[in-house]
Amino acid sequence: MGDSGRPSDPLGLEAEAMRRLGHWVVDQVVDHFERGPDGPAIRTGGAEDLWSALGGAVPEEPGDPLAAMSTLVDVALANMQHVDHPRYFARVPNAASFAGVLGEWLGVGFNALATSWAGGSGPATVELVVLEWLRGLLGLDVGTEGVLTSGGSLANLMGLAVARRSVGVGVAYLSDQTHASIGRGLGALGFAPGQIRVLESDARFRLSVDAVAAAVSADRSAGLRPGFVVATAGTTNSGAVDPLPGLAGLCAREGLWLHVDGAYGAPAALCQPGRSVLPGLELADSLVLDPHKWLFQPYDVGCLFVRRPGELERTFAMTPEYLADTRAGHGEVDFRNRTLELTRRARALKLWLTFRTYGAHGIRAAIARCLELAEHAERLLRADSRWEVVTPAQLAIVTFARRGAAAGEHAARVAALARDGYAAVTSTTLRDRSVLRLCTINPRSTEEDIASTLELLLADLHTRG
Repeated sequence: MGDSGRPSDPLGLEAEAMRRLGHWVVDQVVDHFERGPDGPAIRTGGAEDLWSALGGAVPEEPGDPLAAMSTLVDVALANMQHVDHPRYFARVPNAASFAGVLGEWLGVGFNALATSWAGGSGPATVELVVLEWLRGLLGLDVGTEGVLTSGGSLANLMGLAVARRSVGVGVAYLSDQTHASIGRGLGALGFAPGQIRVLESDARFRLSVDAVAAAVSADRSAGLRPGFVVATAGTTNSGAVDPLPGLAGLCAREGLWLHVDGAYGAPAALCQPGRSVLPGLELADSLVLDPHKWLFQPYDVGCLFVRRPGELERTFAMTPEYLADTRAGHGEVDFRNRTLELTRRARALKLWLTFRTYGAHGIRAAIARCLELAEHAERLLRADSRWEVVTPAQLAIVTFARRGAAAGEHAARVAALARDGYAAVTSTTLRDRSVLRLCTINPRSTEEDIASTLELLLADLHTRG
């Protein structure tokens, strides 16, 4: 027995040791924030070397936690893409705010759950508050309900599940620029291939209202039942925004559910420049966004909003006998009944603390800065005859190509840049054309970071490692 009369904890540590180890962790994270930009944007280790440093036989006896944590920092966490690096422009960066990190630490340290009101009324209230803040900032209807998820893939799958439960079985219409997780989600929900229409995007890589209308008409004539339109607010490839007002009007006339995947782009609506290119978000029947993109949250947190009150619960609610004594009362919410997750950590704490720390004004300024960085990149590209802009800066994404590039050259330049670790960019394709892509959603990036990255992309491949 311990001094407190409790049994000894085989997994316990002395309070002083916990404080010492915790302070060490804080120091490592603060050092990462301060000195991270001096290191590589990406580093990929060899499988054999990593296994040698991190693997081995399962430890049978207690070890030194500080030595083990040092190995994690020096090996595991060193060999990864540093998505918060100011020269990480590949895929979708993540410039997590320190306030978000603090909120995450608090939630993890207190082992906080947001599953039932009875078991987590405080964290549940924080989530309801954050959802209401986001609803208002995005201009969504009063009464719109939401839930936080692990990210856009799960949020989109859940939004589509709500849609099908609400309107029944039908054909889904999307574009060739729709995020790949949508098609995967539709398949997981049991949509047959014949119930998924992937339509060619227009010249601006958007889902065309006319193309959807024609497909709906053709399907009705063939005896099929149209059901859903999946629009995108900020495509991953180019940042394109589908014509949401027009699609919403078509859906209203045809009795279709409009689901908007704004996992990438929707948060830009918090600032005026972003809102100007995102009209119609409020018309979505369901809307997805990812705060772990450019609401500057550490991984992971996504968000699903559904315009019709009660639809989330009608789709996902469950009350087995072993949870009967945790049912929410009037004015209370059991978040397990708004999602596919039962055990769910308190993801809202970090977002709540971010708003409390920086205010909506600070977040808006950071988003606007990200938009400006992409516009600056476009100006640099247009001023250099060696580059061709393929799609202009849209929601902090710009795509471009090296004039006269040989087949495979863009990918080779991206790989060379990643090998030396200075920066990271993406190579992708737009209508079978190879392009390079910058995504600038880190407000800590500088104009010099962009200029030097573009210059290195032009360096002689034969002289690089």
